[in-house]
Amino acid sequence: MSDSYPRRDQARGLWKINDITKNIKEDGTYPQLSLGDRMLISGGNSGGALNVIQSIEVSTAGNSVDFGDLAISVQEHGAASNATRFINGGGATPSLTNTINYVNPHNTGNASDFGDLTTARQQTNAAGNSIIGVFSGGRTPSATNLIDFVTYATLGNATDYGDLTVSRWEPAVASNPTRLISGGGYNGSSGTNTIDFLELASAGDAVDFGDLTATFYASSGLSSSTRWIQGGGGPSGYTTTIESVEFGSLGNAIDFGDLSAGKNQVATASNNTRGIFAGGSTPSANVNVIEFITIANRSDVTDFGDLLALTASCAGGCTGNGGIETFVPRAPELYSPTGKPLSGDIALRVFNNTSKDVDFINIASTGNSTFFGDLTVGRSNTAGCASSTRAVFIGGADPDVNTIDYLEFATKGNAADFGNDTGTNQWKGGGISNETRGLRQGYSAYSDEIVYITFASPVNSTDFGDLTESQRFSTGAASTTRGVVFGGSNPSGESNVIQYVTIGSTGNATDFGDLTSARANGGASGSSTRAVFGGGSDPSASNVIDYITIASTGNATDFGDLSVARFMGGSSSNKTRSIWAAGLTPSTSNVIDYVTIASTGNAIDFGDFSSATSYGSHVSNGHGGLS
Repeated sequence: MSDSYPRRDQARGLWKINDITKNIKEDGTYPQLSLGDRMLISGGNSGGALNVIQSIEVSTAGNSVDFGDLAISVQEHGAASNATRFINGGGATPSLTNTINYVNPHNTGNASDFGDLTTARQQTNAAGNSIIGVFSGGRTPSATNLIDFVTYATLGNATDYGDLTVSRWEPAVASNPTRLISGGGYNGSSGTNTIDFLELASAGDAVDFGDLTATFYASSGLSSSTRWIQGGGGPSGYTTTIESVEFGSLGNAIDFGDLSAGKNQVATASNNTRGIFAGGSTPSANVNVIEFITIANRSDVTDFGDLLALTASCAGGCTGNGGIETFVPRAPELYSPTGKPLSGDIALRVFNNTSKDVDFINIASTGNSTFFGDLTVGRSNTAGCASSTRAVFIGGADPDVNTIDYLEFATKGNAADFGNDTGTNQWKGGGISNETRGLRQGYSAYSDEIVYITFASPVNSTDFGDLTESQRFSTGAASTTRGVVFGGSNPSGESNVIQYVTIGSTGNATDFGDLTSARANGGASGSSTRAVFGGGSDPSASNVIDYITIASTGNATDFGDLSVARFMGGSSSNKTRSIWAAGLTPSTSNVIDYVTIASTGNAIDFGDFSSATSYGSHVSNGHGGLS
């Protein structure tokens, strides 16, 4: 799917400029650069390898602050960032490492493992665009021409991209959205003046761009969307020189200005306006100086502030660097393409497998589903939970991810990064929620694990407690205080177990009663007093709907039948109606049907989902867990 909002530089036809202006004046600001101001500085050397991560806001001068810790202490590594993920790879510990760590740059905390570079090496540098991070060159301990890359959205090992024109370590690396440049570096006997570039749209070997003014090594790169800049390093390894080239035209570098002192191994990053040089090593000592330039104006640096300590061989990345397109979704408020917020009881359903698509319906009416926006990562078997304003999707499969995304119900648009699921093998779990918290229970390898998130705070999930049995394929519903988990499968087969937790506390689940028949992969939802569980596999597709009274305990009672037997469909509700959409019959279905929760009886046709799909997930902004 294309972007769900108009770009201001492409507004025409239905996308009138006055629609955009209306959104700015009445509904919020246009989504641009709101994620693009944070720089992280990771690791380095201050008498030994460091694991510290520091942060600054690029547009606001001041000293760095503590952000969290890397998984390992490392120096002479590479770092890159897009708007929602900062990655840090390779380096020396002091032995060579291929480890890649990552953090969400908007949530303070420690780094998590991302995967491995193709080769352990130090003195590699990195950059990229909003999709991929690219590591260029390095020392293995000999100079290498290796280029490898990762896709930010998908955890995993790096993939070979191609080769530099010259083997070297510590080239200055930066990019715009389409082109990455590597300049200079040490080839094992001397510095080089080579500038290479590659096109980020397709893997392949680098191509000659031009020459630096001298043979540089140990310099560092940054960029806007139009200009590449390197600073420090130099023929002797310590220079004040800053020089630049323009991404759009091949040619040699020209002088830009000077650093405050001759130094090398400086951490660099930028937003699209301002470039930062942080720390580094002079011939006599490491320094903690942070200084900046305005990328559009050729001039010397200006003082910005200080790092936490005297630090060299660190690496930097910024959420708004020149490799990221100017127009990006903002968080937490996402953009409505018409400037008219959605209202009413909205149900969202994620599609399946590698699709990012999310559709919606208004539960109080009937009709077919409509496109709402995209997740950050396409996947199936994600666990959904929601407050009255925010929908959150935790984990998923195809590929297996620990990504947590969120959407705002009021404004159609794409999802933003919330954090990561700290559990293991996070797919095939169910979700329950009240206004404050969302829970994900169980997962693919049969587990009793329950984790939770707090809707108001986009951070990683936290351990909640344990289910009464290890399982997967369960699903749940909630009142404002109690979450109820229905069925699922355990290593022996389908389960009839119903269990519950108190959402506002933490702790283990308690037995509630039994379903009328053992089933997994059904759909549960309800009002604040009654929960209904429909469909599922036993192991064939079932059309049975059960119900319970949430405040009591006891076995489920027969409610009626779905219009079609199905599993892997899912359910959502307002406080009056529960709906089931799509699923397997065992062929994929697009059927949406509903019941009135307070009565009993068979489901009624609601409309059609936009395509036959399964393995998705449901949430709504009016379910029984909301006050």
